[in-house]
Amino acid sequence: MSFGRVLTAMITPFDGEGNVHYALAEKLADYLAAHGSDTLVVCGTTGESPTLSWEEEYALFDVVRRAVAGRAKVVAGTGSNATREAVAATRKAAALGLDGTLQVCPYYNKPTQDGLFEHFRAVAQAGDLPVILYNVPGRTGVHLAPETVARLAEVPGIVAIKEASGSLDQVSAIRALTREDFVIYCGDDSLTLPMLAVGATGVVSIASHLVGEPIQQMIQAFEDGHNNQARRIHLHLLPLFRGLFWETNPIPVKLALALQGWDVNHLRLPLVAGSKELSTRLEKLLHQLELLV
Repeated sequence: MSFGRVLTAMITPFDGEGNVHYALAEKLADYLAAHGSDTLVVCGTTGESPTLSWEEEYALFDVVRRAVAGRAKVVAGTGSNATREAVAATRKAAALGLDGTLQVCPYYNKPTQDGLFEHFRAVAQAGDLPVILYNVPGRTGVHLAPETVARLAEVPGIVAIKEASGSLDQVSAIRALTREDFVIYCGDDSLTLPMLAVGATGVVSIASHLVGEPIQQMIQAFEDGHNNQARRIHLHLLPLFRGLFWETNPIPVKLALALQGWDVNHLRLPLVAGSKELSTRLEKLLHQLELLV
């Protein structure tokens, strides 16, 4: 199973009443598939999954799947800190005909490395969808060690990892300990190019909502050995990569899209729309990068 090089961690549009805006999600998914996204990751952190019901998530999976059928793959964020819940949700997502599942490290209950191994193995052994592990200790409070990743890489059905620890040493260790066909995706846009150099294949991106095609060009340039060109693209996009984390994700990316004309600047509590100061800073940045008409 290949998910490509640019996987977009897709936002979830809400209307002014806080309801999921499925029609707008369909429109956005179609746009992303046409502008550089190989795969859409639905209902991850960027999709505000902690505030979505499972019924809303399954409906989003189906809407996005239909919108991009034949043009992009769809990965379901069906992770949970309860293993039985993660297994059940993944099976339901598989029944919709999706292409994979993103499985975050169980949060809050802080399992040991052995607990993490058994959790992910149980999801994989459900046998329904290829599993992408998701290591993001800044969100979960637990770190998936490279040695545990190496053990999990030998479990049938576990095919990749989204590595968002921010550590090049972590990626280097994972690459050294796993087979070449185990895929590493960068989980931080600003580290995509450095992580490619130590063994990553691509990125699970937020910035690709806005610059999916340039990110594809950067990765292609690196793969073709045109390192100077790849670096120029990276440095050009770096202010955007940083700007999308001026406030908690996905607040800035939703605001940036709103500045481009998408009616997506609605969030569910406890997240709120970006400040006036953030709006001013982002608008200036988007103008500088020629991302506003």
